Amino acid sequence: MHKKEQILFIVLGGFFICNAIVAEIIGGKLFSVELTLGFEQADIWLFGEKRSFIMTAGVLLWPFVFIMTDIINEYFGMRGVKILSWLAAALIAYAFLMILLAMNTEPASFWQFYTLPDGGKMDLEVAFDQIFGQGLWIIIGSLIAFLTAQFLDAVIFRYLKRRTGEKALWLRATGSTLVSQLLDSFVVLFIAFYIGADWTLETVLAIGIVNYIYKFSVAVCLTPFLYLVHAAVDRFLGNDLSREMMEKAGRKSG
Repeated sequence: MHKKEQILFIVLGGFFICNAIVAEIIGGKLFSVELTLGFEQADIWLFGEKRSFIMTAGVLLWPFVFIMTDIINEYFGMRGVKILSWLAAALIAYAFLMILLAMNTEPASFWQFYTLPDGGKMDLEVAFDQIFGQGLWIIIGSLIAFLTAQFLDAVIFRYLKRRTGEKALWLRATGSTLVSQLLDSFVVLFIAFYIGADWTLETVLAIGIVNYIYKFSVAVCLTPFLYLVHAAVDRFLGNDLSREMMEKAGRKSG
C-alpha cells in the first residue's frame, strides 16, 4: 500500500468514525428547528395533530458521515466502507460501555452539587446520567440503523458508479445518500422510541420525516463540498495514484 494511500485512509476513516461516535452520543437530544433558527415555533398538521419541527441532535452530523462514506467508497471501494463501518460500530458500542462505567462510579461530594446563580442547587450526577445515559433500545436502534444505512449507501453508490463511470459524482453520491438516509431516519426512531419508549407511530413518523427533510436538504447543499473534497484528494494523491485507486476500488467492488 502506498504511503499516501495509508494517510488518506487514516484521515478519512478518523473523520468518519469521530463524526459517527459524536452523532450517536448527542442523538438523545431533541431540539426545535424553528426556535434554533430564531423563528416562532410552527404548528403544522401532520398525522392528525399539530406539530412543530423537531429533530434529534445527531442528525446534524450524519450528512458529513455519509459524505465521507461516498469518498471512501470512491477510493477504497465497498471493502473500505465495510471495514470502517464495523470499526465505527464497535467503537460506538465501546463508547457507550465506557459511559455506562462512568455512570456507575461514585461522584465526589464537592463536585456533585453545583450552586446556580439564583442560589439553587443542581445535582450534576443526575444531570450526567440523564444526558449520557441513553437507554438500551436507543443504542440497539442506533447501531442497527447505522450499519444498515452504511451498507445500503455503499451498494447503491457502487451500482450507480458502474452505470455512470467516472462521470456524475453528484448523482451516485446524492442518490445513495438520499436512499440510505431515508432508511436511517426511521429505523433508529422506530426501534429506540416506538419499541423502546412507547412513542406513538405518528410521533415517530413525524420526527422521522423532519429528520429526513433536513438530511435531504443538506445532502443536496453539500454537493459542492463533495467535489471540493474529491478535488483535494486527487491533488494529494496525484493523477496516476488517484486513477489507480479508483480503478482498484471498482474491481474489488464489482
